[in-house]
Amino acid sequence: MDIIFLRNFRAKTRIGIYPWERKVAQTIQLDLEIALPNKRAAMNDCIEDAMDYAQIAQSIHEILAEHNFSLLEALAEHIAQTIMLQYEAPWVKVSVAKLGIVRGVEKIGICIERGIKEKGGCNGE
Repeated sequence: MDIIFLRNFRAKTRIGIYPWERKVAQTIQLDLEIALPNKRAAMNDCIEDAMDYAQIAQSIHEILAEHNFSLLEALAEHIAQTIMLQYEAPWVKVSVAKLGIVRGVEKIGICIERGIKEKGGCNGE
C-alpha cells in the first residue's frame, strides 16, 4: 500500500464546547496518512496519476473555514470522509490535536482511522 502523509499541519479554527472556544480561534495540529487508490503515479512518474498534496491541504483549510465543530472527533471524522470521497482514498488516518489547551500538556487530541488498510504501509517517518 502506498501512503502519502501530511505532518504538523497547523491552522487556526474555532472549535470547542466552551463559549470562549467559540469566540477565539485556536491553533490545531493535524497529521494525516492517506492510502493512494492505486500505484500508477509510482509506476509512471506522472503527476496526473498522483494526489495533489496542495489540494488536500486546501480542502482542509476550506473545511476549517466553512464548518464549526464542537468536538475534535467530529472534525477528524469530517476530514476523513472528505479525503476518502474527494480523493478516492481507500484508507485514511487523521490525528487532530489542540495545542497547549490543558496546563502541563503539549497536545491533546484524537486519532481516527477509516476505510480498509492493506498490509505493508509505512508510518511516514
